[in-house]
Amino acid sequence: MRWENLTADADRQRRLPGYRDPAVVRTFDAPEALDINFYEVRARSVLNRVPDKSMVPFRWTVNPYRGCTHGCRFCFSRPTHKFLDLNPGRDFDHEIVVKVNAPEVLRAELSRRSWKREHVAMGTNTDPYQWVEGRYRLMRGIWEALRDTRTPCSVLTRSPLLLRDLDLLRDIARHTEVSANFSVPTIEEKTWRATEPHSPNPRARLEAVGELNRAGIPTGILIAPLMPGVNDQPEQVERILELAAENGAVGASGIALHLRGEVREIFFDWLRSQRPDLLERYERLYRRGAYAPNSERRRLAELVGSRVDRPPSRMRGRPTGPDFSRRDGGTPTTPAEAPQAQETLF
Repeated sequence: MRWENLTADADRQRRLPGYRDPAVVRTFDAPEALDINFYEVRARSVLNRVPDKSMVPFRWTVNPYRGCTHGCRFCFSRPTHKFLDLNPGRDFDHEIVVKVNAPEVLRAELSRRSWKREHVAMGTNTDPYQWVEGRYRLMRGIWEALRDTRTPCSVLTRSPLLLRDLDLLRDIARHTEVSANFSVPTIEEKTWRATEPHSPNPRARLEAVGELNRAGIPTGILIAPLMPGVNDQPEQVERILELAAENGAVGASGIALHLRGEVREIFFDWLRSQRPDLLERYERLYRRGAYAPNSERRRLAELVGSRVDRPPSRMRGRPTGPDFSRRDGGTPTTPAEAPQAQETLF
């Protein structure tokens, strides 16, 4: 997409909770942007501390966007849109907050004498490389701030657009740790288009894994979520792992689907429409809450773990950088649900 050829409408403004100034509401004249509003805001802070009760192995995150145009039916982040007085369903896909000053704010925060150069994780709430990043290019400035302050960092994404910034990742790697992970739940086109309709082709993601590893950036994959009856056949997982290994992936991890809050009804609506044959099974699996029974979660995790660990796999277990599963090997932890707190990946 050639963003410089697009026209934009910035005549509208709207106040969003948590932001001092009104957001400029922008639309773009592009097929991918039809019916999508982009709320340009000026953030006061972009370096978010993970709540102490969280079990993820990093304490700081950066998310330049809120909401995501990938349209993944299972996205755990959807409930965060309620904090903006927007709904977790259609609004999450079509009302996107853009922190236009994120790079300069992050640079100021990382330049403080109190900053201890702890690991910063990106892609923990919504994908920083969703396609509108091609227009705003916020991640380049963010990588530059991380590079110049020699802050160790990592990113999780579904988009090979990350390759645009490979030069900056290599710069960072000369001074500190940097790594990447790609989420690849499936490589079957029908399943991909049904579950994450506006995300980049998963095979292109695996090719990006190879290019990053060849460039010296440790990159692995996350097969998540694993959805019973959708992408959990052993041969499906096996093929993803084979392609990941061919592309030099440094590790792989699998996480079972969890359906917290409004995500449950959104996903069940998708089942009713697209996979009614699975509805009864999911009602049984998730009858007690957001998580499937322990036995089911273990089964799904072992689909990946048992294959990564056995020869002739060339992968070395879990992805490099932060481990995006719980430290106890179970399902993801619950994010802090506070209006002023940026939620983290799990």
